[in-house]
Amino acid sequence: MEFTLSDEQRQLQQLARDFTRKEITPIAAEYDQKEETPWQVVEKAFEVGLLNVGIPEHAGGIGLGMLDECIVGEELAYGCMGIFTVLMASELGITPILVGGTEEQQKRFLGPLTEKAGLAAFALSEPNNGSDAAAMGTTAVLDGDEWVINGTKMWISNGGLAEVTVVFATTDRQGGHKATVALVVPKDAPGFTYNKIKHKMGQRASLTSELVFENVRVPRENQLGGLGDGFKIAMKTLDKTRIPVAAGSVGIARRALDESVKYSKEREAFGKPISNFQAIQFKLAEMAMGIETGRLMYQKAAWLVDQGQPHGYESAIAKAYCSEMAFNAANEAIQVHGGYGYVGEYPVEKLLRDSKLNQIYEGTNEIQRVVISRQLLK
Repeated sequence: MEFTLSDEQRQLQQLARDFTRKEITPIAAEYDQKEETPWQVVEKAFEVGLLNVGIPEHAGGIGLGMLDECIVGEELAYGCMGIFTVLMASELGITPILVGGTEEQQKRFLGPLTEKAGLAAFALSEPNNGSDAAAMGTTAVLDGDEWVINGTKMWISNGGLAEVTVVFATTDRQGGHKATVALVVPKDAPGFTYNKIKHKMGQRASLTSELVFENVRVPRENQLGGLGDGFKIAMKTLDKTRIPVAAGSVGIARRALDESVKYSKEREAFGKPISNFQAIQFKLAEMAMGIETGRLMYQKAAWLVDQGQPHGYESAIAKAYCSEMAFNAANEAIQVHGGYGYVGEYPVEKLLRDSKLNQIYEGTNEIQRVVISRQLLK
């Protein structure tokens, strides 16, 4: 067993840490309040090589592995989980093209993302369909050499902002899994529009949208895999991409711990710093325990992906555990800060708001428990 990062991974970690400290942390509160995506951060991430890192070399990218991606993700989330989601949801959009696309499709759809700053998106959820992904209402009808898409997608990160969006649709609403298809839709496709979802609880720097498809036509060569492969591609994608959510959750918890340690040393009560009180010390210890165990779990799941081994069970554990651990850490950080933790003067209230979504997106934690228990009961 090896518990140290390689020299290259340490350099990557330091690059992401420095980038976060310089470009993300100083503006996180501002863009949370404005509910806007800081496009300048996307451009700067592209310039330093921290955007779309999973694009393989044959498509023009640097082809980092899952563990490398998670190392970056933990650092980005330390600064702002919303900005993390902007960058990492692009990896979510890229993954189905890697899972189900041919090498030619990967070059065609992903190559442009290596030439200038641009994002990808993943469109599976719908207004009346979340965890029951196979019950989708968005339809795709083959008309000659084109697919015609009609329907609505909901809760789509980077929706409408992305250069390419992988859209999952059904060719037969009664056909279940076997009728699904995955189609790559370009940003400028006629009939493709979006509506920004406002007043989110957290992760406000990330654009979340409703996508509307009205007779959107895409060529047949934009289909990933075969007819009926859509659901399988979506599930294989989520098995991988929930691991960076676990890594981001560890980043949130690290920030909660660091802010709590700092504040507890400065704040005095009864004539001494509150860090001297065992009640506070135990909260800090619990945070540290969660961070260390969570990191080991997401690193194990990421390592399995990089080794080409089955990883669905481990990724489900990592995502569920780390997201709940992060929420608890942020909640305790507010308690450490007392009244100041409840207002925006300190960043801990934002950590709590941001961390809640980690328990919901990329598959709710209830769904993760379904995945875990199914494996146990096989």
